[in-house]
Amino acid sequence: MAKASEVKSGNILRFNGELVSVEEYIHRTPGNLRAFYQARMRNVKTGKLVEYRFRVDESVEIARVETSDYQYLYEDGDFFVVMDNNTYEQFNIPKFLFGDSARFLKEGMTVIIAFESDEPIMAEAPKSVELEITYTEPAVKGDTSTNALKKATVETGVEIMVPLFINQGEKVRVDTQTGNYIERVK
Repeated sequence: MAKASEVKSGNILRFNGELVSVEEYIHRTPGNLRAFYQARMRNVKTGKLVEYRFRVDESVEIARVETSDYQYLYEDGDFFVVMDNNTYEQFNIPKFLFGDSARFLKEGMTVIIAFESDEPIMAEAPKSVELEITYTEPAVKGDTSTNALKKATVETGVEIMVPLFINQGEKVRVDTQTGNYIERVK
């Protein structure tokens, strides 16, 4: 157990039996009242935001979290199988930890996984990925109005919107958070 004064932004705490990530942690001293710490924390599993005031001498439990890079191998039902590049040990990571970015994962990609006592608690895909266009309608001459987009299917099977000049077989960079086209890869 640690004192509330030892907590920093970015720590993972065990708060009311749940794991929470500290997003903001401010020391407040309001006039002639006692000092306290105002914390804004996000539940790691549900994403729900929690605000709480800690007394200066209050005990908190800081969770030991190990974050490392892993290589994505393949999909297995509701799990993604990843491998530790140092020990070659394989782990099953639940798909929901990746959120919407899971649909852009490609075999061999490097992902970041956080474990708390052998339990995966957070997973993060790369910010952007390079994917090949497997199908798109050819552009028609004269379709050059500004910011015109068309549908294209990438190699992971996801349909995204791309500019008209993108053709089948080309590689594009895609933002994994939003699913938006960023640029054509040369």
